[in-house]
Amino acid sequence: MSDPKRQAKRATRAERRAAEAAAQQAQAEQAAKERKQQTIIGCIVVAIIVVLVAIAGFAVYKAMQPSNTSSSQQSNMTVDEAYSKLKKVSTQPANADDKAGFVISNKGYGQKAEGAPTISIYMEPLCPGCASVNRQLDQTLVKLMNSGQLNIDLHFLNFQDNKSSDNYSNRAFNGAIYIAEHDDDPDHLMSYLSNIYAEDFQPGELSNYEPVSNAKLEKQAVKAGVSEDVAAAAFSGKNEYLDWLTASNNYTILRPELFNSSGAFSSPTLTINGEYWDLKQLTLADTSMVDGFLKSIGLDADQVGVEGKMPSIGADGKPISVAS
Repeated sequence: MSDPKRQAKRATRAERRAAEAAAQQAQAEQAAKERKQQTIIGCIVVAIIVVLVAIAGFAVYKAMQPSNTSSSQQSNMTVDEAYSKLKKVSTQPANADDKAGFVISNKGYGQKAEGAPTISIYMEPLCPGCASVNRQLDQTLVKLMNSGQLNIDLHFLNFQDNKSSDNYSNRAFNGAIYIAEHDDDPDHLMSYLSNIYAEDFQPGELSNYEPVSNAKLEKQAVKAGVSEDVAAAAFSGKNEYLDWLTASNNYTILRPELFNSSGAFSSPTLTINGEYWDLKQLTLADTSMVDGFLKSIGLDADQVGVEGKMPSIGADGKPISVAS
């Protein structure tokens, strides 16, 4: 016969082992439950981050779009359709050419110096890069233009207008177009551009933007040599060339010959005799903008402003590689 005490001990040990096994099972189930909860929480956090990144990306995208809600990019307009709309704008600047540019030379508006290359500059008034080009290069360009060694082709854009709180791009370049139409001296227009691109004048963008009144823009025009009457009319608030400015912007940003290496338009964009002039080459060649430009057109630095000393590429040649 079995000993009752021994049987009781065995039963106690079995119960203890069963209890321990149950506890371990409960712990394992709890750990699995916690891991599942952590996985769910992790997925929710990742989803929230994805949504926030998407929202931020969309905000950046919207900030980069042209201010006009009917812009060519937003309506998937083709370059030909954009050009057709440009030509249908009722108020057309008389001094603008078929490509929406204002050609200036020592002969005035709409005329080119014979045998001289042409630099085209596509600019936006809030664009920091445009200001940098202006500050470094424009004094040399004006000297070349006034000596008959260069033609300048100016293109005004307004696609960053929504980065200001008071339509700065629209007002600044509507005024530039008015000056081009009502002031016969191209030097005045070039000086006005230099004034608004000056480091102590050009406003910032988005949260760094501080309002600029029409009176301040008018003052920069008068400072550039524009008559008080023309300057006052240029910044009267009528903005008579705004529709044309926007249409020319929408056409220009779709022109494939102006696209950068990434296949998109960006400002500033420069061309020499119609050939895209890549500013990145200056960094690669470790040269200044002025020296790089002079090399590209084939002119020595000591020949700048010397009438009769013409750039070697002439009116039709391609720009010379800065790296060569």
